[in-house]
Amino acid sequence: MHKSAMPQEGTDTFDDQIRIVLVETSHSGNIGAVARAMKNMALGSLWLVNPTSFPDETSYARAAGASDVLDNARVVTSLDEAIADCVCVMGTSARGRKVPWPVMAPPDAAAKASEHSGAGPVALIFGRENHGLSNEELQRCHFHIHIPSNPDYSSLNLSMAVQVMCYELRMHYLRGLEGGDGSPYLKPMAAPGDAGWDVPPAPVRDVEGFFEHLEQVLVDVDFHRREKPGLLMTRLRRLFQRAKLDQTEINILRGVLSAVQKSAGTDKSGSNTSKAGPAAGEQE
Repeated sequence: MHKSAMPQEGTDTFDDQIRIVLVETSHSGNIGAVARAMKNMALGSLWLVNPTSFPDETSYARAAGASDVLDNARVVTSLDEAIADCVCVMGTSARGRKVPWPVMAPPDAAAKASEHSGAGPVALIFGRENHGLSNEELQRCHFHIHIPSNPDYSSLNLSMAVQVMCYELRMHYLRGLEGGDGSPYLKPMAAPGDAGWDVPPAPVRDVEGFFEHLEQVLVDVDFHRREKPGLLMTRLRRLFQRAKLDQTEINILRGVLSAVQKSAGTDKSGSNTSKAGPAAGEQE
């Protein structure tokens, strides 16, 4: 049976040029959850500014398999140290400012971060759990990132906010794969013929053979009269055409129809309408 294999992308999404910077995180479990969110989206550069407790058992427990991100995390004593070599700094902010600052939504921020990462490290800064980044810290950023959450309940857990940005970075990376055609993982797989579907689409001749067989069975069991057809076969045709059947599905349906004919005693060996295609009734 034909099976299409999905190509694999690497796990070095941005070669660690994009770093996630957490400022004075008070709950070590959140650091672990951030590491997990990062590894899910193939990011590995985590910087911690004055965490209350790290490393510890709680952070590793919450990392759930992303312990390598924690093992490689850099702990520094100031935000200046975390961003000193960066060519672009972006800070998350949930509230407006008296002085307008360049602000963008996560998809645009991901594109901007990716653009700058070719020239050097890019820092995405996330503030404290209880009150985020200070005004002074936000003024160190070239851009602010605003996640447009529910205004009646806008506060995101730290790892949730990081996950949003890591996801957008991953999506931007995948769209840029394969010479601009994007990753096959972003393309829908909804019907035979789509990349990754396991069986080729059924050709027209086989589909038409199925419709002939179906009509004959409906006549055999006194459900359908050819002299007064109405719209029955038209509607059934529309139903099955909408399903976009593959070759195996056609064979299974033909096998079912043949079994109905055999049970009803109407099977006519050798007739084109009662003979199922190859591997009829094949079960997977």
